[in-house]
Amino acid sequence: MRPLSAEEQALWARVTASIRPLSRDKIEDVRAAPPSLPETPAAAKPRPAPPPRRMPPPPPPRRVIANTLDGGWDRRLKGGTVEPDRILDLHGHNLDQAWEAIDRALETAIMRGERVLLLITGHARAGDPPVERGRIRAAVNDWLTISRHSSRIAAVRQAHRRHGGGGSLYLILRR
Repeated sequence: MRPLSAEEQALWARVTASIRPLSRDKIEDVRAAPPSLPETPAAAKPRPAPPPRRMPPPPPPRRVIANTLDGGWDRRLKGGTVEPDRILDLHGHNLDQAWEAIDRALETAIMRGERVLLLITGHARAGDPPVERGRIRAAVNDWLTISRHSSRIAAVRQAHRRHGGGGSLYLILRR
């Protein structure tokens, strides 16, 4: 630790003189004796500032499931004319079971060359956390983003009303 310069000591003395203690207990008056200032030569040069620290590189961006569907796909999904190749209903699962079921279903669908997976999660419940219902629905987008199969997912869309609407998702897999 370096010693304070005369200017810094004078500034520190002014700061400490303006401090009022938080407790009502008596304390010693340290302002009574001003600190002694060491004599510095007038020609002393100030030290150069240290070089700025290098900031660590930003973390790599999270993989995001791309929106790579064309307009034809979106029209068919919105119209409800797409029939899912596989349906996964997550009702009755806890978070760990749901994550494992999604991972297994994606793996099986990819191995079999299936294109559309209907994921029934249930409706997310609005409100402040902790929310007891809708936890799977709230977590599914994050799960899909970090999944080992995320590179094989072309898009995630809300399901048509006849397939569950807001409580279900279509997972469109790449060929």
